[in-house]
Amino acid sequence: MKSIRVFLVAVILAVLTIFNFMAALRGYQSSMEEADRLFDKQLLDTAKLIAYVYAGDTGKQAGYNSTFAFQVWRQGELLTSSANASSNPIAPLTSGFDYSNFAGYRWRTVTTFDPANGYWVVAAERTDLRYTLAENVVMESIIPVLLGLPLVGLLIWLIVGQGLRPLHKLADELGNKQPADLGPLEYESSSLELKRIVLSSNQLLKRLETSLLRETQFASDAAHELRTPISVLKIQLHNISKELPESDKNVLKLTETAERLGHIVEQILDLYRSSPDQFSATLTKINLDDLVREILAREYPRFDSKGQTLEFHGNNCFIEGDRFAITTLLLNLLSNANKYTPDGGQVDVSTRERGGRVILTVEDSGCGIAEQQHNAVFERFYRVGGDRHQSGEPGCGLGLAIVQRIVESHNASISISHSRFETGTAFQVNFPKARIS
Repeated sequence: MKSIRVFLVAVILAVLTIFNFMAALRGYQSSMEEADRLFDKQLLDTAKLIAYVYAGDTGKQAGYNSTFAFQVWRQGELLTSSANASSNPIAPLTSGFDYSNFAGYRWRTVTTFDPANGYWVVAAERTDLRYTLAENVVMESIIPVLLGLPLVGLLIWLIVGQGLRPLHKLADELGNKQPADLGPLEYESSSLELKRIVLSSNQLLKRLETSLLRETQFASDAAHELRTPISVLKIQLHNISKELPESDKNVLKLTETAERLGHIVEQILDLYRSSPDQFSATLTKINLDDLVREILAREYPRFDSKGQTLEFHGNNCFIEGDRFAITTLLLNLLSNANKYTPDGGQVDVSTRERGGRVILTVEDSGCGIAEQQHNAVFERFYRVGGDRHQSGEPGCGLGLAIVQRIVESHNASISISHSRFETGTAFQVNFPKARIS
């Protein structure tokens, strides 16, 4: 994840560094040009001085300086020179500036003519000294800039951080909003950019609130409105069955269909109640073992009617949760186990603590679920094989989707594996251990 603050500081420092480098380069070039002009003028003045000082003096090797050399010529005869100059002209005897190589160095030369005495004076100065001087000047200006970059970076970091503080406050306000709170943001800022962000966010929240309200209202109204006609249909079918012979199976099929419709309606309502925008539960400390025993006692007749063995093993585990939601979760897992475990099969429920977590396991000896379908079964309206291996059991494919929503709302996790029986499935729900005293 990239940080806007780090990005801005890095880009600004990079731009400043490049700018300083270009300025230093330009300064170096300008320094060299100015140094050349100054040194050339100095070299020319020195040559004229030599012509004046050595007028009439024909002594050889009049002086020595490793960084400077000169010669005095008249009518092709070398009158005098520095000790480091050769006996040949070190530059053409033509007025002007030039470059020459001798004594192992590159030299800047100037040749001037003294008409009063008829002298040609050639003066030379090592060029490396000029570059050294220019480099020293540039380095003296660059080093403070380089040493100041960390301080500049720190100042930019603080300034950018101060500029981004309103954005962090806005992010905190958004993060503190409850799942069901789709009201407008009350954040006020003098920043034009943040005002636009707040306005756009409020418009989005308004559209989202309208959309969710329309969707949930439809699901709730539809389920509630369907309850009444389905109940009436069941009563009418019951009354009709009393008037028809017991061998007539049409009413039985209609009754089963009505029961299935009723089940679908209840599942839709449960799905609606477990959605994030509707889940407004106050978490309480729940003795999971007591709740499981209560539900198993209530549901036992369903298992007994199929001759199924129902067992429970618990360790007095406590979790934080909404009692209604956890009850719905258990009922859906037990309903699945009951439906898809054959007559005379076995269903085991257990709870245990492990590493600060509470694990609820519901496993059966049913037909099982293929591993590649473990994730798909939590999708709404998904049924393995279209109808759980064509078992003929009624269902609408919402039970495990509801379980998944409840698991997520409790910061828990759920996994599917093979049961400890020869066949069957094990559902494991991993809850955080209760912290409420």
